[in-house]
Amino acid sequence: MTIDIITFGESMTMFYANEAGELYEASSFSKALAGAETNVAVGLARLGFRVGWMSKVGDDSLGTFILNELTKERVDISEVKRMAERQTGILLKSKVVSGDPDVTYYRKGSAASTMSVFDYPGDYFKQAKHMHITGIPPALSKDMSEFTYHAVEHMKQEGKTISFDPNLRFQLWPDQETMIHTINEIAAMADWFLPGISEGKLLTGLSTPEEIAEFYLDQGVGLTVIKLGKEGAYYRTEEKSGYVPGFEVDRVVDTVGAGDGFAVGIISGLLDRLPIEEAVQRANAIGALAVMAPGDMDGLPSRERLNGFLTDMENQKIGG
Repeated sequence: MTIDIITFGESMTMFYANEAGELYEASSFSKALAGAETNVAVGLARLGFRVGWMSKVGDDSLGTFILNELTKERVDISEVKRMAERQTGILLKSKVVSGDPDVTYYRKGSAASTMSVFDYPGDYFKQAKHMHITGIPPALSKDMSEFTYHAVEHMKQEGKTISFDPNLRFQLWPDQETMIHTINEIAAMADWFLPGISEGKLLTGLSTPEEIAEFYLDQGVGLTVIKLGKEGAYYRTEEKSGYVPGFEVDRVVDTVGAGDGFAVGIISGLLDRLPIEEAVQRANAIGALAVMAPGDMDGLPSRERLNGFLTDMENQKIGG
């Protein structure tokens, strides 16, 4: 199949606690797919885009689970490689009543971490119109970092657009200085950069959305959209800037995956040729739907569900 959007990274099998409390107290778990890039791939596929995901998984039952789940979601996995000598990554996640859950990773030395430039399928990648990346792969290993740089440079040469969510994972980096340097270097090569406000402050040393966006504009980023949580988002290009308010939700169930949902909204909106404000509004909407659902991708909507949510929100605003 030809693809519209390509992404890559590590997908893991997630075991999430069925009862609220400390992770070490949990006695029963459910199983699900996890991984920032696969969350985005699934979200875009549910909106009707043809999406490819490239990685490595272990030749084990958890690797089979991941590939089966992505196949169900109509994500193309034709370039995923399986490794008998390496395992698929695992994560454990607590259940919370409010706030962020506790997450523990078991991913060091995983199959995905061995991805190198020698695994890069150039012809497969260049058929896509757009590539989405996160800051997780370059943190996993030297080989994956080189793969990331190679993919970005190749896709830029091919004239493709690139979106980049820093998705900072402090525990994966050797030190903060390396993390900041690497993320900012990759951001400067991206077309659309999507940091959260706390990430932007750390990466730039600046304090306001306007200052942070200007920093990346000066680095050559075409569009920076800064996530502000329930307050919405701030965007800036060379020509325009502005705030787009968020959506109130009845109850926050799980915040993990909200940023990935936001990326789905930006990417899909811009590829659908929506005005930037409407693309950001869509991103806010999908982020809101994501936090109201328990799993990382349970809240990622179909087009029908997304349009219904936006219509309901507009009616409430008119009625209010």
